[in-house]
Amino acid sequence: MTTLLPVHGMLGEATLAPHHFERIAELLHDHAGIRMRAGKEGLVRARLAKRLRALGLTDFDAYLSLVEREPSRREFTEMVDVLTTNKTSFFREQAHFDFLQDVVLPACPGPIRLWSAGCSSGEEPYTLAMLLHEACDAQAVRSARILATDISHRVLATAKAGRYPAESLAEAPAGWVPKYWRPVAAGEGRPGEPPRVEATQALRGLIQFGRLNLMEPWPMRGPFDAIFCRNVMIYFDKATQQELVNRYWALLRPGGYLFVGHSESLTGLTHRFTYVQPAVYVR
Repeated sequence: MTTLLPVHGMLGEATLAPHHFERIAELLHDHAGIRMRAGKEGLVRARLAKRLRALGLTDFDAYLSLVEREPSRREFTEMVDVLTTNKTSFFREQAHFDFLQDVVLPACPGPIRLWSAGCSSGEEPYTLAMLLHEACDAQAVRSARILATDISHRVLATAKAGRYPAESLAEAPAGWVPKYWRPVAAGEGRPGEPPRVEATQALRGLIQFGRLNLMEPWPMRGPFDAIFCRNVMIYFDKATQQELVNRYWALLRPGGYLFVGHSESLTGLTHRFTYVQPAVYVR
């Protein structure tokens, strides 16, 4: 017997039927490479119910019709936004940044080019920017560039704003915060929110933010010295992971590095990378 999953809200009863969930999963996979496994029906129902209310729609048939037919695909990107989890932090997986400083940067043959693919709310590229300032001379910093991309408009807006709770930079080395971040005046934030800091131009000037669906054509040509694609491929199936890894290989310079999340691996994929250490591969 088929059980329909009700969505309770201001609009009354809307139901997420199995065929709705299957179609949403197909759309995510076909257009964003994201794999939505069975068992996530409750999450999909709860998060998309808010979109139905915001759009004044009463059922998922109407919602899916909008997602599939809207020429701008704006609602599709909204759907991706609400159905994906963006968890990150400054200096996450510190060993990667140590390797970048000790091994990658000293060997860069020309202007440094880094790509944060799946940058989420921006903590990763800002960490990279701080590291470049600390590890490189002034001339190298002036010519360096960091590309930071994500599929989500929502998290990119946060990244571009460059404002974060001061406590989120607790793992930064001593002296880095006052050097690269300025306190946000109390009147500039929401009443009662904890102290916040804002990225200085020294960091902002190194980073170019842009929206990019990794499943679509890439406008950049490279070559990059290092690509950080951490905790992104866990959302993709093996075929999509393999395609993505090979596209990364093509954009890296010979001797360039691919960093993946410590919960990820290229094991089981056909690729030309050489394993260096956990979650680090070299072309």
